[in-house]
Amino acid sequence: MSEKEQTPKDDHTFLVVVDESEELQQALFYACRTAVRTNGRVALLKVVAPAEFQHWASVGELMREERREEAEDLLRTISAGVQQRTGSMPIMHIREGDIQEELVTLINEDESICTLVLGAATGDYGPGPLVSALVNQLSGKLRIPITVVPGSLTQAEITAIT
Repeated sequence: MSEKEQTPKDDHTFLVVVDESEELQQALFYACRTAVRTNGRVALLKVVAPAEFQHWASVGELMREERREEAEDLLRTISAGVQQRTGSMPIMHIREGDIQEELVTLINEDESICTLVLGAATGDYGPGPLVSALVNQLSGKLRIPITVVPGSLTQAEITAIT
């Protein structure tokens, strides 16, 4: 039996952090291509900031619900593209809190996650705050490799390397 036949699909999950950045598309495309090639899956993580409005609990809860609905809508839209590219629905995670903390927690909780795929910004200000923090401060604490996909790569270039 080949290695591919022995490995269940859920054992190779490529996690992509979802945000509003342009480089998200490169990270998604890379994760989808790699998941297809390895018979793996894509997982999406969207972290929403906790509600800061504390004066009236009902207003804070309404704000929390609105942010969650926005996150669900964004993940549904992105999931459709992932399903089209991979043939299967991605695993979707929505967390509330600090993005770095929630990311590390999810990676530690879900043993099927084998790689974190991030897109790097192309501007003059560096690769982005999450990429910088993970590579510089947290990479030694993670049990999985981090793949940083340059935001300047085209789909053809990503296809060539995957």
